[in-house]
Amino acid sequence: MDYIEDYNWSIGVIERFYTKGTELYKILTEHSKKVADRAVQVLEAHPEIKADGSFIYRAAMLHDIGIIKTNAPSICCEGTEPYICHGYLGADMLRSIGLHQYAFVAERHTGTGLTREYIVEHGLPLPLDRTYMPESIEEKIVCYADKFYSKTKLYNCKDAAAVRVSLQKFGDDTIERFNLLDAMFN
Repeated sequence: MDYIEDYNWSIGVIERFYTKGTELYKILTEHSKKVADRAVQVLEAHPEIKADGSFIYRAAMLHDIGIIKTNAPSICCEGTEPYICHGYLGADMLRSIGLHQYAFVAERHTGTGLTREYIVEHGLPLPLDRTYMPESIEEKIVCYADKFYSKTKLYNCKDAAAVRVSLQKFGDDTIERFNLLDAMFN
């Protein structure tokens, strides 16, 4: 299936918040395109998953929209908030323009999801009145696809073993959740 209309729609949303032609715009759009392409590959490889490919593509394109508000100089982000906040910040941005279903994907894609216990235990600066664990199949697919691509190494794709290594610092529960996603979608 051709997702050019979904790509163009997503770029229109991104350009409401980002300046076209900047390095940050390039990083966001290139990373997001890779995630979107992988997400629809997962969907196409699993026809038993009854999910909306157009929604998945668009959600994957928008999942990291909140990075602009974070302080992450290595990826040209000059905001003030810690990077860990980009999911809920992006969700707020998407909700501000009426894209509530897309907001859930942005909010719930970090790591393999963040439990309330993990947030409290690690003192993460995240509002506790939200859910940060992917729930819908679409949220799970985007969360999974995102793990294979970095914004600092735009042209590299990790394999599942490298994803596990990168997640190791977040604990066994995180790797266990990745393994479940990998078993579902690989």
